Amino acid sequence: MFSFLHAADIHLDSPLKGLEVYQDAPLEQIRGAARRAFDNLVEMAIDEEVAFVLLAGDLYDGDWKDYNTGIYFVSRMGRLREAGIPVFMVSGNHDAASQITRSLNLPDNVTLFSHKKVETSILDHLGVAIHGQSFSSRAVTDDLTRNYPHALPGLLNIGLLHTSLNGRPNHEPYAPCTLDALRSKGYQYWALGHVHQREELSKGPWVVFPGNIQGRHIRETGAKGCTLVTVEDGQVVEVVARELDVLRWSQCQLDLGRCEKTESLLEMVRERFELERERADGRPLAIRLILDGATTLHARLHENSAHWHEEFRAVAATLGNVWIEKIIFTTRKTHVACEEFPDDSPIADLQKSILGFRLDSVHLLDLIPDFEQLRNKLPPDLLVDDDPFTLCEEELTALREDVTALLMAKMQQGGNRAN
Repeated sequence: MFSFLHAADIHLDSPLKGLEVYQDAPLEQIRGAARRAFDNLVEMAIDEEVAFVLLAGDLYDGDWKDYNTGIYFVSRMGRLREAGIPVFMVSGNHDAASQITRSLNLPDNVTLFSHKKVETSILDHLGVAIHGQSFSSRAVTDDLTRNYPHALPGLLNIGLLHTSLNGRPNHEPYAPCTLDALRSKGYQYWALGHVHQREELSKGPWVVFPGNIQGRHIRETGAKGCTLVTVEDGQVVEVVARELDVLRWSQCQLDLGRCEKTESLLEMVRERFELERERADGRPLAIRLILDGATTLHARLHENSAHWHEEFRAVAATLGNVWIEKIIFTTRKTHVACEEFPDDSPIADLQKSILGFRLDSVHLLDLIPDFEQLRNKLPPDLLVDDDPFTLCEEELTALREDVTALLMAKMQQGGNRAN
């Protein structure tokens, strides 16, 4: 019996986004989160005495800013070498051969599969064959599995692959393939990378995305880590998710439908924050708070949103190691405002227009052309993955609801004065 670790999407030295605005946030701890999560991976491999480690792409986060990133990785591989643990890895789209401008010689316990063709490493003492191919460029659109060999008889066959499979939200469709194509190879385990959310797509054979080891922003919530695989008599007998992250992201959506007092609201927020902190098991926690539902507090929340931002931040501060990444108000009045005025009145018409407000463009350059000049001054690196001038559907919906709620609150305030 032996075990191995499967991890992917390390993104060494990738910045965590969303907490920079807070003066009391542990910025150095945040900046080093990816390295500390990787340290946890290395220590887990040693503590579990695994037979080998698989890294399924996106070890780096693009071109190195300096050699420190590479030196750090080489030093951690040296730790595994001292423990007698080999490492097998493929390059993904972020660290493809054409992306890394600097390189260092890897320790002899590390095997980086070629980007030119599929290669196979055979571990005779374990009865294991590992097949893999790296990305040759950032955007690989071919199905790499076509060239993977069929399973070698009498061995535990493992496929190491960076792929979008048949497509995943918020991930580029790189190296697409199908689950049937993976099964057709006859391998017992497919160690995949590229998708940052953990998925076990099949158990016969095992096809696993372990997810990334450290969430980097609010779209990467929940526990992050690797997969520990146990093998007995040439068969996979256990596959277990193991946590590695050192800072966790969480989205907390609260329905205020039954909340009528501000004291109850603050207590509700506190209880939810405490629950999320408990789930994080002592890790620093970054929370996006979304307040939803029809509530009598709607107008008060939107008329003085800045005050409530500080109130909720104060709640987080009292808990320790909890920070609010963003607060979104999507509440609404308990009664439809249009019913308060005659249908033929100008105010009712204006309210209907506000409620029907739409923001169809998802590109800020379409809304404010002057942003084009600012965009042209930004370094190309900032525009590679997440263009700051493009709104995703979630952000667009939140913006539209914020604007609508603010306008409705102002209308209600004006209507009350008129009465």
